[in-house]
Amino acid sequence: MLTTLLIYGLVGAIVGILAGLFGIGGGLVIVPMLIYAFSLQNIPHELTMHLALGTSLASIIFTSISSFLAHHKRGAVHWDIVKKIVIGILTGTFLGSCIASLMSTNFLKIFFVIFLYFVATQLLLNKKPKPGREIPGNLGMFATGNIIGVFSSLVGIGGGTLSVPFMLWCNINAHHAIGTSAAIGLPIALAGAIGYIFNGWNVANLPAYSLGYVYLPALFGIAAVSILTAPLGVRLAHSLPVDKLKRIFSLLLYVVATKMLVSAL
Repeated sequence: MLTTLLIYGLVGAIVGILAGLFGIGGGLVIVPMLIYAFSLQNIPHELTMHLALGTSLASIIFTSISSFLAHHKRGAVHWDIVKKIVIGILTGTFLGSCIASLMSTNFLKIFFVIFLYFVATQLLLNKKPKPGREIPGNLGMFATGNIIGVFSSLVGIGGGTLSVPFMLWCNINAHHAIGTSAAIGLPIALAGAIGYIFNGWNVANLPAYSLGYVYLPALFGIAAVSILTAPLGVRLAHSLPVDKLKRIFSLLLYVVATKMLVSAL
């Protein structure tokens, strides 16, 4: 068990830095690492993707708190945007977990791979949406929150890869978009974790120490370390050439996506 916790602690260290640095919540890294770790533990294949998604979202609860507090201290969180979008985020993310519970591991894995390729290409090309409008009204933000929530739940992320471009499009500067995205990641993580716990509650053959589709040893290991490293990622975001680092990270995502695709097929 100690070795298991150390492995998940290492995952948490990487996830925390990425959450603060890119505002991505870490799920893009957590999910592939959890799938690999679960296979080493001989967890049934048909459960690995659901457990990875649920555990990823549960761990982002802790990562997002640490990350958005660090951004808040720098005045980079638009709380008015968070208030407008939060209801849609909560309903969409819970709905996404219900949809995921009906899908097979291979379907969810291929869906995740497609999303990884999309994000990797977006990071590599560094194409940012041109500011074209202001933040929508309440109905528009509710709809946007639902879309971000559903997709985030299906791929186990904190929503940054969707919410950051949306805010850039709405004339929010990059640092504030990342900070606000980190705050939006908390309701995504809460609703997603509750949804995966609820939908996995009576599922057979779950590993010991599971709470629905949330695997507690992985959750504790990742959360304990990511809380410490997320503020470091925030400091790096304000001092390093983030655009260059994103291109390097995109190449890693291509490799991870390709490996997952091969295993799924």
